[in-house]
Amino acid sequence: MKTKLKLQWKPLLLCIALPLAVGGISALLTHGAMADFQALRQPPLSPPGWLFPAVWTALYTLMGVSSFLVLVSGAPQEQVRTALFFYGAQLLLNFVWPLLFFLAKAYLFAFFWLLALFVLVAVTLVRFGRIQKAAGWLLLPYLVWTAFALYLNLGIYLLN
Repeated sequence: MKTKLKLQWKPLLLCIALPLAVGGISALLTHGAMADFQALRQPPLSPPGWLFPAVWTALYTLMGVSSFLVLVSGAPQEQVRTALFFYGAQLLLNFVWPLLFFLAKAYLFAFFWLLALFVLVAVTLVRFGRIQKAAGWLLLPYLVWTAFALYLNLGIYLLN
């Protein structure tokens, strides 16, 4: 007989809501800067502006599901706490990057900030993957998108 796993809806929804709120607040704070951004010279392969909110919504949802899997994994609490610490740290860097890039227009500083974010996402991916393989895999699109964002950020710095 198979045992059914009872889904814990409240923690799952909270885990998804957290990164969506981080991204949403950051987007609200930087919304007025999008016209300036569109006026910048863009590097090759720059996607259209409408794609960014769609991609980030998907990525924030994957982050939330990933953190939920770690939270309910049953792994040793110290391991879970450490992994979630890195997750929180990367969320903080993720929140600040658009402020640096769009509002402060500090493109070079934002590039190095994004590089630190990339490292934290990689560390989080590895730590989550050690606890729950699926949790690590769910962060892979985020890591890839962050690498692409590094390219775009550097390109904008060099072209403008």
